[in-house]
Amino acid sequence: MALTWARNGMWGVIVLLVGGALAYGLLVGKPRPAPDSPPVLAPPLVDVIVAEPAQRSLSVTTQGTVRPLREIKVVSRVAGRVERVAPKFAEGGFFKAEAELVKVEDVDYQFAIARAESQVAAARQRLAEERGRALQAKREWRDLGTDEANALFLRKPQIASAEADLKASEADLASAQLDLERTVVSVPFNGRISEKQVDIGQYVTPGTAIATVYSTDAVEVRLPLTGRQVALLDLPLNYDNNPSGQTTNVPVVLRARFADRDWEWQGHIVRTDASIDENSRVVYAVAEVDKPFARDAESERPPLSPGMFVHASISGRELPGVTEIPDTALRNDNTVLLVGSGDKAVSRPVQVLDSNGRSAWVQGIEAGERVIVRDTPRLVAGGAVRISGTAAIAGGDS
Repeated sequence: MALTWARNGMWGVIVLLVGGALAYGLLVGKPRPAPDSPPVLAPPLVDVIVAEPAQRSLSVTTQGTVRPLREIKVVSRVAGRVERVAPKFAEGGFFKAEAELVKVEDVDYQFAIARAESQVAAARQRLAEERGRALQAKREWRDLGTDEANALFLRKPQIASAEADLKASEADLASAQLDLERTVVSVPFNGRISEKQVDIGQYVTPGTAIATVYSTDAVEVRLPLTGRQVALLDLPLNYDNNPSGQTTNVPVVLRARFADRDWEWQGHIVRTDASIDENSRVVYAVAEVDKPFARDAESERPPLSPGMFVHASISGRELPGVTEIPDTALRNDNTVLLVGSGDKAVSRPVQVLDSNGRSAWVQGIEAGERVIVRDTPRLVAGGAVRISGTAAIAGGDS
């Protein structure tokens, strides 16, 4: 019995040893997996445009509000009751230069002229009398047999006093006549009334505001310009050593929407503000439009009234070597990617002149260079690329 158990135990040990050897062989002796090679990616496909630099004039767009070129408050220079007003003396009414707007009662000034004329006549009479007495005194002194005479005896001080009285009387008469003329209130330019403060029957005193008026010969618009926009324009900048004030006439087109229709007016830049805005750091150019209330024949265009909001397009100066590229080709650091030799991407810094969300105008690209239309994450400077096609560039002046 014991021998049987011994034999069975020996066989169990043998089975365990064989199983362990087989397991070890399966685990350790199996071949190791061969390492996989990373997939080779093809160079990215890109669309390119062929650069065509040219001399271009870029326009600048901005906006502003129309305001009067000349606006004043009209005040009375004399006192009196308003006895009449012009038929068009109303808010919104037009008037011609020197036309009567308001007439102040002038009876008191007529009386003042009559009194002044009387004073002038009396002063002339006294001067004539003194001159006659001086002649008589001169003859009397000559009859005494001497050529030297006292100035007081010859009545020279009396004549000087009479002449001064005459000048003063004439000045009073001129002042009275001027006051009479001032009873008619007018303005020395063609204009429009924006606000009136008096009417018939009202008593006014010197300094009383009669109306607020503005000139209709021209209006102006202050247009803000950034530094980049200023670089594109030939602005009329005045210098201290340019006393003649000769400036370049820069055309500008103003556009506005009125009565559900779009309209435009032609103007020109006449000057820039005296200082740069401290808050926005922009330069304000001032555009003028002549005859804004004149209506062209067979035209329904409304007047360019003060307060109207307008969009402005200013013609820029001619710039050399300007290339138009899609806005997507411009990177955030103001560089573009070109396809260089060996079909590798090359980074090129450019000077951005202007952009409108669809196209950008830059300097710094040579003719014939291939510009990658769109930047992608796989595009890096120095990396190889494949050209998918050549896109057509949107050429032409802006």
